[in-house]
Amino acid sequence: MKPFLHLPPALRHRKFTLLWAGMLISVAGSQMQLWALFWHIRTLSDQPVAVSGVGVARFIPILLLSLFAGLMADRHNRRRLMLTTQSVMMLTALILAGLTAFGMIRLWHIYVLTALQAAAIAFDTPARQALIPNLLPKEDLPSAFSLNSIAMTTGSIVGPALSGVVIAYAGQEFTYLLNGISYLAVIAALIAMGEVPQQAAARLSAKRGIDWPAIRQGIRFILHSPIILSSMLLDFLATFFSSANTLLPFVAQDILRVGPVEYGWLAGAQAVGGIIAGLALSQRSNLHRQGIILMDAVLVFGAATVIFGLSRWFWLTFLALMLIGAADAVSTILRNTIRQLQTPDALRGRMVSINQIFFMGGPQLGEIEAGVVAQAFGVPAAIITGGLGCILAVGLVGWRWPELRRFNGDEPILAGARSSAD
Repeated sequence: MKPFLHLPPALRHRKFTLLWAGMLISVAGSQMQLWALFWHIRTLSDQPVAVSGVGVARFIPILLLSLFAGLMADRHNRRRLMLTTQSVMMLTALILAGLTAFGMIRLWHIYVLTALQAAAIAFDTPARQALIPNLLPKEDLPSAFSLNSIAMTTGSIVGPALSGVVIAYAGQEFTYLLNGISYLAVIAALIAMGEVPQQAAARLSAKRGIDWPAIRQGIRFILHSPIILSSMLLDFLATFFSSANTLLPFVAQDILRVGPVEYGWLAGAQAVGGIIAGLALSQRSNLHRQGIILMDAVLVFGAATVIFGLSRWFWLTFLALMLIGAADAVSTILRNTIRQLQTPDALRGRMVSINQIFFMGGPQLGEIEAGVVAQAFGVPAAIITGGLGCILAVGLVGWRWPELRRFNGDEPILAGARSSAD
């Protein structure tokens, strides 16, 4: 009988395995720093709006720099670009550690250094996601992005847990120090893998500065690629309506009447579901009917959000959050796979950079929307209407772009899309 678990196909490729192992360590460090930052800000200020400043500091650089960052990922060597971005992120973490250790840290330091890290992330994400298809054949991309999902969700469990332990027994500055050290795992992987073949971006001149025609070329490519455009809009709408993570403390305390330990379990439930789904998909190569599976996953995401809003029982809420995490992982894996398969290598960086605005903007704006609705109509109403809005968004996107429903995963890049890269 064929075993249920076997070596994921993507891990048969040395260069991808090196990068994935490095990211597994680095993501845990980044998540540890993020949750430590929230705790640190609370010790520096008793104003809740102070924590919101971290979100603003993280989103604005990505909004302003993403388009240019995507062009950089297509014009320059992606591996070398990642070496630079990872080094910058390591340096900012070490500066945070130093300022904290010497008692010099202030709120504005945290905001400025967070913004600098976000600026590095704006360049790192397009370079990293565009690099992955250069490391392994396209039939193993679903497995690769499943393993990426596992790395992210594992970091979302391990990182926050480590932050509390490190703060309690070593001190706040050691969370930043350990995160800084964790970047060495990715840097070492990038050095060990050596040079990576990369298709040169066609008709990109060597001129310096911002090449607006090349950036417009990337935008034009998205607008003329219905599969990619519809998947991006589906991502944005789903996360805009169903982003209610900031309401979880209110659900735990005011509705479920549970304490901080149970709240911690609920906070990790989505990551547990994501790991299970990512592990299952990592076993697959040549995944077919990708479009309909993507849309079904987002439907489940919305329906599970409705259950989350309706639930008055702890374990039902826990299961609903696990289902949300699993559906989100499937959706993320398939969105990334579909976009990479439908994008010429010379345009992948710009495609990812535009997508970065969508997948960062949806949750950030959605959390604001959820808070406003909760303030006006109550927490359950905000969560339930968000889930219903997500389901409605799936119907609208499927009606407007039937190509997405029919997408199988083995289609060639559209001629119009291919010509945009020339």
